Amino acid sequence: MASIKLTSKRQATFPAEVCRQLGVCPGDSLELTAIRHDSEMVWILKPAKQLRPSWLGRLRQYVTPSHEPWSREHHGAAATRAMAEESGK
Repeated sequence: MASIKLTSKRQATFPAEVCRQLGVCPGDSLELTAIRHDSEMVWILKPAKQLRPSWLGRLRQYVTPSHEPWSREHHGAAATRAMAEESGK
C-alpha cells in the first residue's frame, strides 16, 4: 500500500506508480469525492476532466512569434502594401 506525506503547506507527493495508474502528469488536476462506506468517510481520487482546446486554440502551433508589437496602423499599412502589390501598382 502506498502512503503520502503532507507538508506544512498541505502539499503532497504521489508515488510514481499511483500517478501512472491514474494517468496524470505534473500540472494535471485531480478531483476528490467523499463517500461514506461502512460508517467511515472514504475519498475517491480521479483525474479532473480536462477541457479540450477549441479548434482556434489548436491554431496556436502555426503562429510564428513577431518581434514587432502589433498596431492597427502597422497592420493597415501592411494590408495597403499587399493590395498595391497584387494590383501591380
